[in-house]
Amino acid sequence: MSKLLIVGGVAGGASAAARARRLSEFAEIIVFERGAHISFANCGLPYHIGGAIDERDKLLLQTPESFHNRFNVDVRILNEVIAIDTGNKTVKVRNLKENSEYTEAYNYLVLSTGAAPVHPNISGINNPLTYSLRNLGDMDDIISVIDTNRPEHATVIGGGYIGLEMMEALHNRGINVTLVEQASHVMRTLDEEMSEVVHTEIRSMGVDLQLNTALQSIRYITSRAAVSQNDGKDLDESNRCGYLELATDKNRKTRTELLIVAIGVRPEIDLAQSAGLEIGTLGGIVVDSQMRTSDPVIFAVGDAVEVRNFTSDRSALIPLAGPATRQGRIAAGVIFGEQGEYCKTQGTAICKVFGLSVASTGMSEAALKNEELEYEKVYVHAANHASYYPGAETVSLKVLFSQDSGKILGAQATGRDGVDKCIDVLAVSQRAGMTVEDLQHLELCYAPPYGSARDIVNQAGFIATNILKGSHRPIHHHQLQQLTNSHVLLDVRTPEEIQTLGTIPGAINIPIDVLRSKVDELPKDKEIIVFCQVGLRGYVASRLLNNRGYNTRNLIGGYLTWTNTQ
Repeated sequence: MSKLLIVGGVAGGASAAARARRLSEFAEIIVFERGAHISFANCGLPYHIGGAIDERDKLLLQTPESFHNRFNVDVRILNEVIAIDTGNKTVKVRNLKENSEYTEAYNYLVLSTGAAPVHPNISGINNPLTYSLRNLGDMDDIISVIDTNRPEHATVIGGGYIGLEMMEALHNRGINVTLVEQASHVMRTLDEEMSEVVHTEIRSMGVDLQLNTALQSIRYITSRAAVSQNDGKDLDESNRCGYLELATDKNRKTRTELLIVAIGVRPEIDLAQSAGLEIGTLGGIVVDSQMRTSDPVIFAVGDAVEVRNFTSDRSALIPLAGPATRQGRIAAGVIFGEQGEYCKTQGTAICKVFGLSVASTGMSEAALKNEELEYEKVYVHAANHASYYPGAETVSLKVLFSQDSGKILGAQATGRDGVDKCIDVLAVSQRAGMTVEDLQHLELCYAPPYGSARDIVNQAGFIATNILKGSHRPIHHHQLQQLTNSHVLLDVRTPEEIQTLGTIPGAINIPIDVLRSKVDELPKDKEIIVFCQVGLRGYVASRLLNNRGYNTRNLIGGYLTWTNTQ
């Protein structure tokens, strides 16, 4: 009888255990979890803190008892695997409840050790008012300190998914929030121009958003006005009263009563590393397409492993729950005779930021540049459903694609409704190997309350295909800085739009509907850079002028995209 040991539960480990039992009724399966819970919805933790999920027990997907009853799996919570003996195929386990140690043998071993929050090396960070969020215990501690101290102000360090979700959760608790982000924009999966609408949404809710700002030091000041020395280690940790004084590199000081650190995570590899398993250049466990490590009977899944990026086919760290569950399923399948393979990670993800949805798949423009990969891009700003039907909201979409093949490289979208559908369609299209030309032919649901006859994804396909065919010569917002006297900047919007919304400095205005009658006012010995609000009228004007012998380029995404970069 085969014996399978699994280190760690939650998404990857629990998925591996359940799949293993479905494939083998008689295998011995043991799951070791150093925490108090085997399977919980860690993505739901901020939403319970903020009150959207009212009952804590709703986050518990499985208990040791329910997992044993359904799958006949021996789940050992508060049991930490502290060493692996690969030669003898045994693990050493510490029982945290009894403070004892024992050894367990295995035929196969699955590591699902996850990733731990990164704690910056900042003076004063070890204090009783600073927290990170990884598990239910962290969640309980944060709720407890809020209920006990009733802070009026909290600070979140880091503008990634967890940071944004915690920002919103604290705001929903009636706490004033400052969000500090070292980069120029929140959410590194977005490009800077796509994140500007997110910044606007955050600020509109009264959050103090500090970009290009790094936290430098923390002073913990107790209610008795005793300033911490030695990073707060000399203080009574049960005394949660007081506040923190934060200092940033912008010489700004903030007084806050709760600090959430959410600057990222790192793979938990200590166990694998001490066992001699291969660790990759990015700091994750190296696995093959079947999730097998450098030891043929040890597998690793989830946030601890380096995956292959679907777009670049290079190593990447992409800590997401969906890939972790699929990896656990594949590892268990291989162990029990299946020949499945994990087919790389796209990084498809979505985040709620107050009333806004922000989603992406594939690689961002910044990531493509960093990998030195060639690409082209298009922007579309269009209604999520028929504009004449009540409730239409603008979705802003960016699609990145190969200049040579038209292969989809990535996509990003923001908006209040329809963002998930848009990115899901593009994620499937990329996974299926479709090109931007194929996007033109997708038949997507249409009725006025749900979509448009020409869906936003179709529109992206039309624009991208025209660029590839050469009938649409693009210019991008960042290229406008390179214009010279040999260019003419032409705004084809109405005078009323320009008066209300503004225009790009130096542009002349000839509205699209009178352009034919005034075309002779434009010089043919200069390149005409055409733009409108979102790009469609600019394209129509560009084609009109091209057909009359003018040399033109159209600003992709129009004035709206340009303003998002200013």
